[in-house]
Amino acid sequence: MTVTNFYRSDLERLEVAGRRRALTAAVGRDFSSNDYLALAGSPALRATAEETLARGVGVGSGGSRLLRGNAPEHLALEADAARFFGSESALFTGSGYAANSLIVSTLPQKDDLVLHDALIHASMHEGMRLSRAQCQGFAHNDVDAAADAIALWRAEGGRGTPWIAFETLYSMDGNVAPVADFAALAERTGAMLLIDEAHAVGVCGPGGRGLAAQLQGRENVVTLATCGKALGCEGALILAPAVLRDFLINRGRGFIFSTAPSPLIAAIVRESLAIVARADDRRERLRKLIAETGSRLAPLGIAPSGTHIQPVPVGENDRTMRIAAELQARGFDVRGIRPPTVPAGTARLRVSITLNTDEAEIADLAAALGDLL
Repeated sequence: MTVTNFYRSDLERLEVAGRRRALTAAVGRDFSSNDYLALAGSPALRATAEETLARGVGVGSGGSRLLRGNAPEHLALEADAARFFGSESALFTGSGYAANSLIVSTLPQKDDLVLHDALIHASMHEGMRLSRAQCQGFAHNDVDAAADAIALWRAEGGRGTPWIAFETLYSMDGNVAPVADFAALAERTGAMLLIDEAHAVGVCGPGGRGLAAQLQGRENVVTLATCGKALGCEGALILAPAVLRDFLINRGRGFIFSTAPSPLIAAIVRESLAIVARADDRRERLRKLIAETGSRLAPLGIAPSGTHIQPVPVGENDRTMRIAAELQARGFDVRGIRPPTVPAGTARLRVSITLNTDEAEIADLAAALGDLL
């Protein structure tokens, strides 16, 4: 027996269950990325990178934000982001996963209750695993279930603050949350809102400010805005009241003990926000592609999501991955999604609609799906 036997056996179990993953190259027509506005390779962001480097800005930060890693580019980005989103403050972090984990593990306290949507992202679960608060799920997008859970918790002696965690646009289902209803529930119950706007920022809401834009600046709202999807960069922004930003800086272990993100990337994200603010034309083009996708898939019995994330239900893991592989062979970069990313028995193809594609390619993809499903 060797020390690696466990790992081999576990991988074999995943293989048998049709759940073993592998890295594959990004080839073919883009129906899988989160580069919704096609900014990742934009000349404007490349020019910003070149200009920033020419000014002598470093690629690396050199340390944590609390040591020597706090660069002017970080502060400029955070100031611009707060203005753009209408939040009192912003805090730049290395990734959306790191940001969600930081928020949930640091802000809710031991007498608090974290209520989370059943389909919340894994990064929120990671934060809950580290949190001292009581954590409990509720049925997907079910505001009444969340309200009942808060009422029961109070009746049983809960005396802290309830926190309601949800995504505004779900990354594997493409559906949206009843944001206004959750906000009303928070007002009635004194709850805080933890809002993940990862897949909405840049695409949805006024000026691309997200589906919860109308809530920004409220004392009870903390929002994640990722920079690696529609913004075409990397990292994430935490939008929150200034006192909570300060608390994260002082109490958030994931922030205190992490090397700061690249100041070069911070400068590029800042430019991306400026582009997104005036990108109504891009958003309109994307809306037309979304409508085209829905009209092509509906005759195949696939319910249009109405958003830039279009699931194609299959159900069985192996069949899902076989169809995905055949689509790859035909030149379509579509990925299969299996448990535990989605619930058991709900394996699917995730079709991502971006400005990296066009109507003709969408028609070709629909024809291929008609052959394979």
